[in-house]
Amino acid sequence: MNSLPQQVCSPTRSLALLHSINGPGLRASELDEKWSRLAALFDRSQVSAILLQRNENIAWITGGQVEARVLIPAETAVTSLLLTRTGRKYYLTSSNEAPRLADEEFCDLGFEPVIAPWHEDNLSSIHRLVDAGAIGTDRVLPGLIPLDLAPLRAPLTAAEVERLCWLAEHAAVATAETLLEIEPGITEDQMAADVAQRLIAEGILPSVLLMAVDDRIRKYKHAVSRGATLERYGMLNLCVRKWGLAVSITRFVHFGAAPQQLVDGFAACAEVNANLLHASRSGATSADLFAVAVNAYRDAGFPGEEQLHHQGGPTGYLEREWLASPNGMQALAETEALAWNPSIRGAKVEDTALLQNGAIEVLTQTPSLPQIDTTIDGITYRASDVLIR
Repeated sequence: MNSLPQQVCSPTRSLALLHSINGPGLRASELDEKWSRLAALFDRSQVSAILLQRNENIAWITGGQVEARVLIPAETAVTSLLLTRTGRKYYLTSSNEAPRLADEEFCDLGFEPVIAPWHEDNLSSIHRLVDAGAIGTDRVLPGLIPLDLAPLRAPLTAAEVERLCWLAEHAAVATAETLLEIEPGITEDQMAADVAQRLIAEGILPSVLLMAVDDRIRKYKHAVSRGATLERYGMLNLCVRKWGLAVSITRFVHFGAAPQQLVDGFAACAEVNANLLHASRSGATSADLFAVAVNAYRDAGFPGEEQLHHQGGPTGYLEREWLASPNGMQALAETEALAWNPSIRGAKVEDTALLQNGAIEVLTQTPSLPQIDTTIDGITYRASDVLIR
C-alpha cells in the first residue's frame, strides 16, 4: 500500500508556539550544540575569536532570538557579535541602537555590550577585546581571516525544526488564502500586497515576492512584479523569514481550462520534484542531486530543462544554503530543510520540505488547493497543482 512520507510536524505542535515568548523560544540544548560546532571551528581555524556580521549567522548562533534588522535587504545587522575561544561573548553596536538591543534582542543570552557613538566605527575595539591571536570573520575585512560558517548551520536542531514547521505552516496558509481570493483584473503589485499583508501581520517578513501573470510567467523564470493585470493565469512565488529561518513556496491559479501544455508541465514538474525528494537523503551531494534532476526531466519528456533555471537545494538561514549543480561537493545532512523548484515552460513546483530520520515531509502543504501525487518505490510525494477556476 502506498503511503505519504512520515509526518513530523503536527498542527498542535505549531499552534503551541504562539503561546511561547519570542515564538518557540530558546532551548539551552540548542545553544550548547551550536557553541560546540563553533568550538570545533575555532580548533580547525586556529583563531582566537570570530566576528559575526552576517544576519544568517547572528540569527543561527542566537537560536533565532537576534534579528537586528533595520534595513530589510541588508546582509548585515545593526550589531556585530564577537565570540572568543575562551567563551566570552560580545555584541558591538552604536549608542542609538544599544537600548533596544539590550531590552529586546540580547536579554538572557549572556552577551556583553560594546557600545560606541553612532558616528564611530566600533570594530576598532575588537583587538583590545581579544588578548592575542588571529580573528576570523564571516565577511571579508582587512586584517581578519575569512571563515565560512555555512557548514555549521546543518544539521538543523530540534528547536529549529519546531520553528521551521510553524513558519512553513503559516506561510502556506497565507499563500493559499491569497490565491483563493485572486480574481481577473488584479495587478501583480496588488497580489504582492495581499500576501505580504497576511504575512507581516504575523511577524513574518517576505524576502522574495515574485508575482506574475499570463505571458510573463511563461517568458521569465524570475518574473519580478511590474504591475501587469491578470487576465487568466497568475502566480504567487515567495520566500519568507522569521527567527532567521527561510521558507519558500509557489502557487498558481488559472481562470478557465488550462492549455494542455501547461497541464503536462505541472505533471512533469511534480515528477521531477518527487525524484529530487526521493533522492534527498543524508550524504547525497549537490552533484548527485543535479544528476537526478537531469534524468528526471529526460524521463518526463523534457530533456535539458534543468539548464534553464536552478533546481533549488537545501534552505535554512538562507533561501538556498546551496544549489544543486553539476560539480557541487556539498552534501545533505541528516536533518535538513529542502526547497526544490523544478520548472517547465510556465509551470513550477516549489515547496519547503524537511528531511529527518530518513523521511521526507512537505511542510508547506496547501490541502485547500489541487495536488498531484507521485509514487516512487512505494512512497507518495505530494506537490501542488495549478488551481483551475
